[in-house]
Amino acid sequence: MKKIIIMAMVVLILAGGGYYLSKAREHGPKFRVHKVTKGNIKSVVTATGTVNAVTTVLVGTQASGTIRQLCVDYNSAVKKGQLLARIDPAIAQAQVEQAGADLRSSVAGMEKAAALLLDAKRTVDRNRSLFVKNFIARSVLDTTETNYQYAQAQLNVAQAQVCQSRAALRLAEANLNYTRILSPVDGMVISRNVDIGQTVVASFQTPTLFKIAQDLTKMQVDAGVDEADIGRIQLGQEVVFNVDAFPEILFQGKVAEIRNAPTTIENVVTYTVVVKVANPEYKLKPGMTAHVSIVVSTRQNILRIPNSALRVKLADGQGAEKVKEKETERGPKPSGELSGIKRQFVWVPGDQGPKRVAVATGISDGNFTELLAGDLKEADKVIVEATASAKKRDSSPRSGSLH
Repeated sequence: MKKIIIMAMVVLILAGGGYYLSKAREHGPKFRVHKVTKGNIKSVVTATGTVNAVTTVLVGTQASGTIRQLCVDYNSAVKKGQLLARIDPAIAQAQVEQAGADLRSSVAGMEKAAALLLDAKRTVDRNRSLFVKNFIARSVLDTTETNYQYAQAQLNVAQAQVCQSRAALRLAEANLNYTRILSPVDGMVISRNVDIGQTVVASFQTPTLFKIAQDLTKMQVDAGVDEADIGRIQLGQEVVFNVDAFPEILFQGKVAEIRNAPTTIENVVTYTVVVKVANPEYKLKPGMTAHVSIVVSTRQNILRIPNSALRVKLADGQGAEKVKEKETERGPKPSGELSGIKRQFVWVPGDQGPKRVAVATGISDGNFTELLAGDLKEADKVIVEATASAKKRDSSPRSGSLH
């Protein structure tokens, strides 16, 4: 009977201990964990840009007048030298005719001056022979020689007037040609700024009549990259982006140019990065907004930890081991090529409660961070979040939160 009582007491003690332990576990700290895994990480720089044609030509006019004819419209494919529009040529044509008449008049004046020079030369030759025979006075010979020189000068003036008239005629013909607006390149008309009957004035500045994209199968994205990220951008880096018109399609390109001219808007400094992209299906159109991701670094088959693990902050009341201040300041001591890299801390579950482990990290893609050094290996668990049960045990409003 005594043995039975003793065994019953032992059973009650064990049951009570098990109940107590189960309650302690139920109300004790709880954590959500994630394993250290191997995988790939791409570090990217995000930006917003505008899709543009590689070469866009603004077609204007040097002639003033009324638009008499339009030969192309929006989205018209054009060839180099093709007629786009015509300005009323009446005034320019009249100027050409006037210049032609002035040229003919100048030529006639030159011929007249040549005839006078010939007559003056004959007179000089005749008077010289008469002066040798003492038939005329010296003064008469001097007068005829002076007339000859004057006739020579008049011919030179007439010849200059002919050259001037020819230049005026060429100018008038050029102005007449400017009334014909021709395409300077092969491409497509993406903008037309005039209509038939509209008057254009080119007195002070050249008005833009058409905007032509040279080749819409090759486009570029002009993306504004923040000054904090521009140092990570290099020529030839891969770029992926999408546009609002095709959110499900990822277009690919490469960094072709990094411009040094800064753009400052509300104290935010950005630099233009030009991304070249193929557009064989004409899906990309000038002016579209592109959401750009520039791949600045890639790591393959490396150890990685969730970014949330690096933001976990645990207090002593959540069962965390107390960490020495010196360890917090020191962190891991990687050697060789890992020296000087970024050092952080993560929490790992342990028998005596969560334990803080110092790690060295590399690049991040926003979800995972590269693990370079630290007392962690693949499949090890790290704490990524303290659950509500753990949070209730600590009166501090920051305990168990993610930062």
